[in-house]
Amino acid sequence: MEILGIVLIFALAVFLAIPMGRYISSVYAGEKTILDFISPVEQKIYKICGIDPNRTFNWKQNLVALLTINLVWFIPGFFILLFQGKLPFNPDGNPSMSPDLAFNSIISFVCNTNLQDYSGETGATYLTQVGVFMFLQFVSAAVGMTALVLVFNSLKTKTTDKLGNFFVIFTRTITRILLPLSKVLSVVFVFRGMPSSFDGKDQFIGLQGDTINVSRGPVAQMVSIKQLGTNGGGYYGANSAHPLENPDYFTNIIENWALMILPISAVFALGFYLKKKKLSYIIFGVMTLGFLCLLIPSVQQELAGNPSLSKLGISQTHGSMEGKEVRIGTAASAFFGISTTVVSCGAVNAMHDSMTPISGMNQMLGMMVNCFYGGKGVGLLNYYIFLIIAVFLSGLMVGRTPEFMGKKIEAKEMK
Repeated sequence: MEILGIVLIFALAVFLAIPMGRYISSVYAGEKTILDFISPVEQKIYKICGIDPNRTFNWKQNLVALLTINLVWFIPGFFILLFQGKLPFNPDGNPSMSPDLAFNSIISFVCNTNLQDYSGETGATYLTQVGVFMFLQFVSAAVGMTALVLVFNSLKTKTTDKLGNFFVIFTRTITRILLPLSKVLSVVFVFRGMPSSFDGKDQFIGLQGDTINVSRGPVAQMVSIKQLGTNGGGYYGANSAHPLENPDYFTNIIENWALMILPISAVFALGFYLKKKKLSYIIFGVMTLGFLCLLIPSVQQELAGNPSLSKLGISQTHGSMEGKEVRIGTAASAFFGISTTVVSCGAVNAMHDSMTPISGMNQMLGMMVNCFYGGKGVGLLNYYIFLIIAVFLSGLMVGRTPEFMGKKIEAKEMK
């Protein structure tokens, strides 16, 4: 049954990635979609921000826009973290962050790394969880997908002068992809028991008679974009190993699906957008082969249990359960561990340092290669770099000038 569970997660992700890839392609190509009714809202955003949606940028203008918009998020976010203890929406009285912690946290979330040197229960307030961290999980994910679309446009037009408008692509990514999907997932998570409120800590008496304070807040909303945006910055310190951030096996399936759907969909979107479906199928096949080479040994090792304990005659009926949640199980924890690392998401539903050596090694390999699906948008960009290098080396071996999609790959491109 454990193996069946992880097969279901992967099959669900691949099955829905094809129509999702088609939808993503339609959104960026300006074709008719089911969410066209959002267009007036987008036009209002353009008007307020002074954006001309009909203006087309070259690669330098798009790069300046990308860097500038991230600086805009960085400065206010840093000061909000620095003074969060004195700002509203802090019912639990959590203190402000120290300057070094605030700097590390804001840098981490702006660049979609989401490394957390704080625990959400005590290190952040509701204002910063929503207004800084959750906000940045949307915009940093949108920046990655926007960069990918700019590359799509360069491959389609074979020029660097008319790549589209960064701000328009960025806005559509949020309004037509990330936000709608997050809303649906949030509703599902709320009905499965995730908190969604601005009330302070709840207090109850545990089975041992001690008083326990449990942090609450807009957890369901954070988890949705945490997974969809391959962010990984959790609401609680224990991330998706926390029972309120991942209540049961069903939510674990949805969370695991959510972190894989957009990276895989981006591969199929490439085929639809450039009208080169065979290319996207080949790329997906290579990525999947690499993914399975990491996944299968990891699942096998975790199900087999800790060999040191086996030598001592200790039975491990459910596999290596150290650092894992009983409600999730060994196989699903191993699957989550590999899938979250190959898509560069920092979410965890088990402690990675408790995994067996082979599993830990494969998780690090997934992070190092960073293109067996990879993060939404950026995973395919990393694969593109490997692809260009492979084409160049192949050309050298056969004695021909290497080409990719009609473009000669020469010394300039390699540099």
